[in-house]
Amino acid sequence: MKVKMLTLKDRDYPDKLRTIPMPPKQLFVLGSDVNELLSRPALTVVGSRKVSAYGKTVTSTLTADLAKVGVVIISGLALGVDSIAHRAALEQGGVAIAVLPCGLDLIYPANHRQLARQILQQGGALISEYPAGTQAYKSNFVARNRIVSGLADAVLITEAAEKSGTLHTAEFALEQGREVLAVPGNITSPTSVGTNNLIKAGATPATCANDILRALGLEPEAGKRAPTSTNPHEQILLTLLYEGVGDGAELLARSQLDVRLFNQTLTMLEIQGNIRPLGNNQWSL
Repeated sequence: MKVKMLTLKDRDYPDKLRTIPMPPKQLFVLGSDVNELLSRPALTVVGSRKVSAYGKTVTSTLTADLAKVGVVIISGLALGVDSIAHRAALEQGGVAIAVLPCGLDLIYPANHRQLARQILQQGGALISEYPAGTQAYKSNFVARNRIVSGLADAVLITEAAEKSGTLHTAEFALEQGREVLAVPGNITSPTSVGTNNLIKAGATPATCANDILRALGLEPEAGKRAPTSTNPHEQILLTLLYEGVGDGAELLARSQLDVRLFNQTLTMLEIQGNIRPLGNNQWSL
């Protein structure tokens, strides 16, 4: 893939960023056309780097539910909530956009290089306003957040402490006219003080995926049924995939099919176009 450099004059420059305060004068993009990706509903998911077990669960669950119905997930590839959101989207066969605080040749953090590759392999994009060779300086992180929020239709904060840097993203979102949603947390948990304060200040509480779908102007998919098959073995796998089981080893174990029959059934479902491989023995409807 070749990095594209875009300016405000270029047709491919993301339309959503043209009208925000202080739009980036230049953008470097690797992967799919950003305007094409953002023709779909897009949600920014951000939060604490030092995420609790609760934060991991709500981030993964909400993001997965939204990615299943085609919402593009945007975040910053950082430790904690950002990477959890990216991975949850990819595991459901979804599309993700990552905005970096450094040049695209210097993935930050470095141990997320494979995650960045997965984002590209599944049709997503990596974005930065910094040219190749630019290090992830401290000031870049706050500046990056205006792009993270500006690309989306709404911003979801799943967990944040009282003075979390994530709150900068919420401030940018409000300046840009984006709706801010926050997941309420335990009032005794320091990692939920920030999100609880946002709700008290007027952010929309998000307790399920339907809350977020409404904020994106989408109708909740109430009563959606799992795909069906007349073949009982295929039905077992389709139901498990619908329930969110995407790992091949877990599918095999929970289906209770013998290995040969399991592989045959999986192959037939793929040939019929009912499922698709995501790589690394991961599967999606």
